Amino acid sequence: MTGMIRKCEDDDIPVMLEIINDAARAFQGVIPGDCWSEPYMPRDELLAEIEDGVEFWGHEEAGQLIGIMGIQGVGEVTLIRHAYVRTSRRNRGVGSRLLKELRRMASGPILMGTWIDAVWAIAFYEKHGFRRLTGAQSARLLRRYWKISDRQVKNSVVLAERGWREPD
Repeated sequence: MTGMIRKCEDDDIPVMLEIINDAARAFQGVIPGDCWSEPYMPRDELLAEIEDGVEFWGHEEAGQLIGIMGIQGVGEVTLIRHAYVRTSRRNRGVGSRLLKELRRMASGPILMGTWIDAVWAIAFYEKHGFRRLTGAQSARLLRRYWKISDRQVKNSVVLAERGWREPD
């Protein structure tokens, strides 16, 4: 696969929103209906995530952004956030390349959260050596490191790097 991974800039925001909202269609009908919105992520929500410290990186091919993934340091951990690849470009290694690059950047143990019924996302992270945490662990960590609703906490799961242990 050709292409390059680069930091996303403010000029990329419209394309980032296209990618997120295209790829997130996979969640429609899978996640609770009251957690789905159209668009899935509006511009103000993406800007709030960036303001909160999520740094987005993108995979670009032929001058076009085709996948994005965010990284965010929170306390002693690094979160992988908002990983999306254009529907037409899935299953070609884009997400794997982005994850590999962001793992190199991580300053602490990596955690990621996803919808509990997004079995494809869970399988992707497990394929890359992450393990699914228990429901109780996930709820504790989601409340500690993420800013999401109780409804989303109830319907999400956290995956962690192998060997990661929850601090006491």
